[in-house]
Order: sequence, then C-alpha cells, then structure tokens
Amino acid sequence: MRLLIALLLPWLTFFTIGRPIAGVICLVLQITLIGWLPATIWAVYALGQYKTDQKIERALGSRS
Repeated sequence: MRLLIALLLPWLTFFTIGRPIAGVICLVLQITLIGWLPATIWAVYALGQYKTDQKIERALGSRS
C-alpha cells in the first residue's frame, strides 16, 4: 500500500514513515511537473530504506 502511495503521492509517504520535514520538502519538489519524477524516486528509495531499517530493528530486537 505504501508503494502505491509513493508512486501517486510521494510526499505522503514520508509522513507515513515518520519523516514530516522530508515530506514537506518532497511536496515542494512535487509541485513542479519536472520535480514529480525525482520526488517519486526519492519516496520509493526512502520507503525501501525504511523497510530495511525495520527488518534490522526486528532482527536485533529478537537477540536481546
């Protein structure tokens, strides 16, 4: 679901993963037509990093 949001509304993705400042910057970038593609790429990349961080956190959390 977040991937679909990242493709359609990139700025909203940042709010769902807890990065509101990046969301505002992405919204400003997305407002321009030229900025839409970089904003989408940035949102998908950030979402991938978020998922990786969550997996690492779960793996280290189960050790303790």
